[in-house]
Amino acid sequence: MNNLFAIFISLSAGLVISSAIFSFIAAIGLVPRIAKKSNTVSYIKTYETTIALGGVAGAVYLFMPFSINFIFLNFLVSVLIFLSGIFLGVLAVSLAEIMDVIPILFRRAKLKTGLWLFVCSIALGKAIGTIVYFNIKEIF
Repeated sequence: MNNLFAIFISLSAGLVISSAIFSFIAAIGLVPRIAKKSNTVSYIKTYETTIALGGVAGAVYLFMPFSINFIFLNFLVSVLIFLSGIFLGVLAVSLAEIMDVIPILFRRAKLKTGLWLFVCSIALGKAIGTIVYFNIKEIF
């Protein structure tokens, strides 16, 4: 009975959180922007569904009382954490781009090239930070 209650709470929390995050992402136009930049406009529905399912899966994973004991599943979780870091980096850069922070920074610093390197370093830093946060428990 406790497991059914935990599943219900997890799914409910996941639905609420994923819908709130998806609303925020839709408001800043992240999904269409990624689809346009990567020439995958026909996959927008897949992006949206994946984002919503990711919120639900994350809530289920956080609330369910189980542990991962298989090496393959640990590797899979590490890969998913890495991809989450990339997504957070893209989200942060998209939000900053909407606010015109990056172009203004480049104009004021009189930089002509290297915008792609700046954006990639932000995404990589977010990914590494996520991996460190979730895999090294002694630091935090």
